Amino acid sequence: MVLTTQPSLLDLGDDADDAPAWSLGAVADGLERHVLAQGAWVDVRRGWLRGSDGILATLLAEVPWRAERRQMYEREVDVPRLLRFYGEEEVLPHACLAAARDALSAHYADDLAAAGPLRTAGLCLYRDGRDGVAWHGDRTGRSRREDTVVAIVSFGAPRPLLLRPAGGGPTVLRVPVGHGDLLVMGGSCQRTWEHAVPKTTQPVGPRVSVQLRQRGVR
Repeated sequence: MVLTTQPSLLDLGDDADDAPAWSLGAVADGLERHVLAQGAWVDVRRGWLRGSDGILATLLAEVPWRAERRQMYEREVDVPRLLRFYGEEEVLPHACLAAARDALSAHYADDLAAAGPLRTAGLCLYRDGRDGVAWHGDRTGRSRREDTVVAIVSFGAPRPLLLRPAGGGPTVLRVPVGHGDLLVMGGSCQRTWEHAVPKTTQPVGPRVSVQLRQRGVR
């Protein structure tokens, strides 16, 4: 897949010959928590994964992306993004994703305790501003009735993730994420809040969103 990408000047790796191609920072360093109503919270850690632009190139080229269609009223329409889901037993498409999953499972161990660590990875490719996702919560499975943790690692051009109370209302939180940023939704967030990535007419490069989830959450 050939898409035009714009590297981030903040995501440049070390020039040394023996420098690693990518690295994870400490989750807690610079972590910002946004406490929402009804027991929900959102954590944001900017630039958590360094070297993310190189990883983006690998994901664009090597992930077997697929297009999906969905029923909308009386007709089928294209889902405005490409997708690939990795179950518990599948090998993730880059070693950084397994490292991120394990690091986040350790950091959020207390929040994850009821259902265990993060196990699956859902990848979404927003090719340009014509791709997006409408308001929703990850409410399939346990998250319909229990508190859960969904961690999102972003690669590529920043796109805003919006949050509002479930059922409608004004946007309460708008967080641009890209280039190795981490965003974690926890507590009752999937049941009591909705999130979206709006489409835009502005020129914007591709972004890959990796959603790490617990068993039984989609």
